[in-house]
Amino acid sequence: MSSICGITLGSGAVFVRDAGEDAPPPPKARVVEFSRGEALTITRKGARHVAVTYADAMSDGALAAALCAMSGPEDPIAGDPESLAIFALAQRIAASDIPVLVGGPTGTGKEVLSRFVHSRSSRADKPFIAVNCAAMPETMLEAMLFGYQKGAFTGANAASEGFIRAADGGSLLLDEISEMPLALQAKLLRALQEQEVVPIGASVPVKVDVRIIAAANRDLPLEVAEGRFRQDLYYRLNVFPLGLEALERRPQDVALLAQAMLMRHSPALGPVPCIADSAIEVLKHHDWPGNVRELENVIRRALLLADGALSIGAEHVMFDRGPARMKRREEPRESARVIPLKPAVRETAVREASLREEACLSSVKQESETRAILQALEDCDGNRLRTADRLGISERTLRYRLASMREAGVEIERFASGGAQCRR
Repeated sequence: MSSICGITLGSGAVFVRDAGEDAPPPPKARVVEFSRGEALTITRKGARHVAVTYADAMSDGALAAALCAMSGPEDPIAGDPESLAIFALAQRIAASDIPVLVGGPTGTGKEVLSRFVHSRSSRADKPFIAVNCAAMPETMLEAMLFGYQKGAFTGANAASEGFIRAADGGSLLLDEISEMPLALQAKLLRALQEQEVVPIGASVPVKVDVRIIAAANRDLPLEVAEGRFRQDLYYRLNVFPLGLEALERRPQDVALLAQAMLMRHSPALGPVPCIADSAIEVLKHHDWPGNVRELENVIRRALLLADGALSIGAEHVMFDRGPARMKRREEPRESARVIPLKPAVRETAVREASLREEACLSSVKQESETRAILQALEDCDGNRLRTADRLGISERTLRYRLASMREAGVEIERFASGGAQCRR
C-alpha cells in the first residue's frame, strides 16, 4: 500500500516503530508506536508522538485506531472505496487551477474535500477562505465578496477588500452557491471570466488570481432548468465535478470518522478513548440522516455517557431518536441527484476510455465533458435531440462527440435507458 488516509507512506511524514525501539525518526515526522497488550488503547505522548496498544490486530476498532494515529489533524479520513476514489481523484486535479464543483447532501464533508484540494495544490501556502452564501443576507453578500470603498454605502466607514481579494493567490470556497441571488451570480460570472473584481463604490477593476471551489447540496442542473441558477455560471463552475455520497452509503468510513472525532474531542496529551467493535457495529447500521455532522454529535454524546471510560461501547451510543438499537440494514433511500460524477459505472467507463485511448481522454477537460455527456444521455433515455438540447449544443456536435467517445472505448449504449441503442 503506497498511501493511507491521504498520507504517502515512506515520505517521512509518518514514522512507525514497535514500542521500545529508539530508532530516531526523520525531522518533523509523526511517530506512531505499536505494541500488543490486553486492550485497545491510544496514548498521546507529545504533539507528534502517539502510542497504540492492541489486543486483536484484526478488529475494526484496532484498524481505525491505527489509521487515525497515523493521520494528521488536517488529513482526510476515509476507508470506504467510494470515498477513497473521490479523494484520489481530487488529488489528481489539485495540481491544476481549474474550478471544482463539489456536490452532496448537507453534512457530508464538502468543505473537508475542498480544503483537501487546496492543501494538495500549488496554492497550499496561500489563503483558503470559505464563504457560506446561505449564511449572509443578500444585501451584504455582494459587499463581503467583492469589497467596497469607504463611504460606498451607509455604515461603510472604512474600505474592505472583500473575500475574493483576500483569497488572492489561494482558493475561495463558495459554499451553498445555489443560494446566491441571480443578480450577484452575473457579477460573479464576470469576475471569473475577467479575473478581476470591482469593489462597490469603485470604478477601476482590481486583478485577482483565485481558484474557485463551489459547493452545493441542491441539484444545480434542476436549479438551472427552473431559472434559479444561471446556466453560464453553472458551466463556468462545473469544469470538474466531485460528488460526496451520504454517510449511509459509506459504511466503511464510519469507524474511522468516529475514532478521528474521539481524538479531536480528547485532551492534547494522555489517553484517548477508542471505539469498540460493538459500537462500530451499531453505528454502521444507522441511517445517518444528518450525515457526518450527526455522527459527530453522537460521538460527543458518547464521550459524556462514557464518563471517562477509555472504551466507547454500544451502551454509550445514543441517537437523536433515543438509545441505539441493532437492526438489519435496509436498502439505502434514494438520495437527491447532485452532479454527474456519482454513478460508479460512469467512472468505470471514463477510466476504461482513458486507458484505451489516452490521446482522446487524457485531459481533465475531456474527462469532465465525457461525464456530462453520459449523464445527459442517460437522463434523456438515449434520445440524441433531447440530449443535445440539454447540453446546449447542436445534434451534429453531439454526434461528433459520441463518435470520438466510441473510438476511445466508451460503451455509449450502456447509458441509454434499459441498454437501448442511442436514437433520435
